[in-house]
Amino acid sequence: MTTHRPRIVDLSETKPNTRRGGDLRALLTPTAVGATSGFMGLAIIAPGERIGEHYHPYSEEFVYVVSGLLEVDLDDVTHPMRPDQGLMIPLNVRHRFRNVGDTEARMVFHLGPLAPRPELGHVDTEATEATEATAVPGGGPERSGAVS
Repeated sequence: MTTHRPRIVDLSETKPNTRRGGDLRALLTPTAVGATSGFMGLAIIAPGERIGEHYHPYSEEFVYVVSGLLEVDLDDVTHPMRPDQGLMIPLNVRHRFRNVGDTEARMVFHLGPLAPRPELGHVDTEATEATEATAVPGGGPERSGAVS
């Protein structure tokens, strides 16, 4: 068994992932810190931007809005979210986030447990502007396994 030491990861050490819209940064992941139960990151969403609809067949997703005004669609039902609110998204619930405010929104996300393989952890159900140039026909599952 591998033992990992605690490690602080700075946001500047992470690479932006804009494939689904927004700027998604996976900070605490199996690769970065040896996590075995899930991963955590930050979504940075500009005014008018969205994170495209998707679902997680193996993981619950926990989100916490740090700043900005968001709307989240959960299986086609829209809910407003504001700073200091959290949400747990159950397995297989389709969801998308939209920044409906006039300032940047920041949202912490955590997914767990991990999927058996990263490419199975995330299923896109729509293309976003950022994904249309690189989208797999039919949407397809995520290849990096590390985004909300």
